[in-house]
Amino acid sequence: MDIKQIIGSIVETCIKIVAAVFIVMFVYNTAIKAYDYGYRVFAEEPMTFGEGRTISIYVKSEDSVKDIGETLQEKGLIRDANLFYIQELLSEYHGKIVPGIYDLNTSMKVEEMLEIMTADYVEAEEEDDSK
Repeated sequence: MDIKQIIGSIVETCIKIVAAVFIVMFVYNTAIKAYDYGYRVFAEEPMTFGEGRTISIYVKSEDSVKDIGETLQEKGLIRDANLFYIQELLSEYHGKIVPGIYDLNTSMKVEEMLEIMTADYVEAEEEDDSK
């Protein structure tokens, strides 16, 4: 073996080790972020604890769930509009948000906000069932 082959194999080994470390770090960081996001879907804390502040929002009939989430995020009621979309998709209130003006509080969880925004839908559904 000459010196060029020895140096070449050492460099090749170093590159493989560095690549392996980067891959492990990427997978680890991605797994941590995915777990955190998944956990927040079901256990997101309200923006504030205690009394909070009440904010009015207007939901138009043409607003999508993503639009509503962006409005809630802009007003400081939630942290992440995409997370709101997933939470609504997985909740019992999926597809039941009714247009209107709602007074929501920063101390509310997303589930409570969805309950308020779908109250008219649930009442209308109950009236239809009673007929």
